[in-house]
Amino acid sequence: MRFLVMVKANKDSEAGSLPTQEMLAEMGKFNDELVKAGVMLAGEGLQASSKGARITYASNKRTVRDGPFAETKELVAGFWIWQVKNKAEALEWAKRIPFQEGEVEIRQIFEAEDFGPAFTPELRQQEERQRATIAKNKQRSGK
Repeated sequence: MRFLVMVKANKDSEAGSLPTQEMLAEMGKFNDELVKAGVMLAGEGLQASSKGARITYASNKRTVRDGPFAETKELVAGFWIWQVKNKAEALEWAKRIPFQEGEVEIRQIFEAEDFGPAFTPELRQQEERQRATIAKNKQRSGK
């Protein structure tokens, strides 16, 4: 099972405050543990919402609003994607995140089999082609 672990924003992250060297070292150590255990698939920090935008969709209308956004507690400051056996394992890892303060939200990522018969063989093949192209693009760009 894959889980998205979202690190919630706070006043400091929204102000653009960067972590200290000590905080970066602690997080690097934790990320090393995730990688060695085969849990971490991806993980990144996000810039403050003042550098972002939101798009609202209503029928054929698209409305773009530039950040910053008022409700800090509703914003995401970073994320991981973890591959674990179940939600309990994701929670155990999350309890070890070296935060002094903060909040994370854990959400399971849909897998192909979760969609049932609506996800036809043709749609599965399309997704497999997309994933293969993404992997090639990643190799080509060296990221």
